[in-house]
Amino acid sequence: QVQLVESGGGLVQAGGSLRLSCKASGGSFSTYAMGWFRQAPGKEREFIAGFSRNGGSTYNGDSVKGRFTISRDYAQNTVYLQMNSLKSEDTAVYYCAAGRAFTTASLKSLGTYDYWGQGTQVTVSS
Repeated sequence: QVQLVESGGGLVQAGGSLRLSCKASGGSFSTYAMGWFRQAPGKEREFIAGFSRNGGSTYNGDSVKGRFTISRDYAQNTVYLQMNSLKSEDTAVYYCAAGRAFTTASLKSLGTYDYWGQGTQVTVSS
């Protein structure tokens, strides 16, 4: 029902910035919870930030707070992740997902999401 396409990844030096985009099609964007995740090789998929269905947002602790910002554009059916002050440890494949979370706490669980994008690679060099 929903197709998600991420873009905006690439190679950036430590301390630099990137803005990731996730464009949704095939569904009602305003009725879905949206989340950003990342996964480095050999590691678990990690929640970064997201919007619940009621519009609330949350971030994943000190690793990204103050550096990453989630936003959305309903007219373009797109959710963004602005990433500043990037570190080498931020290197990963970044994914967006759509689901049915009513609360911000539920956004952190993989099981609340029904649809996933293909991912976009972010590489931070030292």
